[in-house]
Amino acid sequence: MSDLYVSWDDYHHTIERLAIKIYESNWEFNQIVCLAKGGLRVGDLLARLFDVPLAVLSTASYGGSGNRTRGTIVFSNDLSKTTLNVGSHVLLVDDLVDSGVTLQKAVPWLQQKYGFYVDEIRTAVLWYKACSVIQPDYYVDYLTDNPWIHQPFEKYEDMTISELAAQHASSSSAS
Repeated sequence: MSDLYVSWDDYHHTIERLAIKIYESNWEFNQIVCLAKGGLRVGDLLARLFDVPLAVLSTASYGGSGNRTRGTIVFSNDLSKTTLNVGSHVLLVDDLVDSGVTLQKAVPWLQQKYGFYVDEIRTAVLWYKACSVIQPDYYVDYLTDNPWIHQPFEKYEDMTISELAAQHASSSSAS
């Protein structure tokens, strides 16, 4: 199992490739729900491209050193949204499916909370790992060897704000 390192350019390009796959499917949806934190950037860009409302479902399942230890999945009590209700055709997005359990549990969570409004839910991720218990409806890369994915914002997982300020202070004094 090798690691996969993703630059900001690669990350944005992969989101664009996902958007094109969704577009080419001709499926019309009227709501995006992203799983936070990993799906925030994906959901934001897709909501902008497709011009549909974005709602956020905060979840947590990783912790420990470098956020690499999978633990119990926790869901927020409700969606954060700017509309009164959710749309009838929901695109549920995340950055990846690793075990797939979070995405798998998010679908019935949405159906239980908002099933009266929701007619259909489809799922979309950037990276679909072979070890996942769920196959997303849309994905860009299928990863057979289940690598740890180093995303470009990962460096902030172990950084404190004081460390960031010190880095900026030293780089501005050097110029």
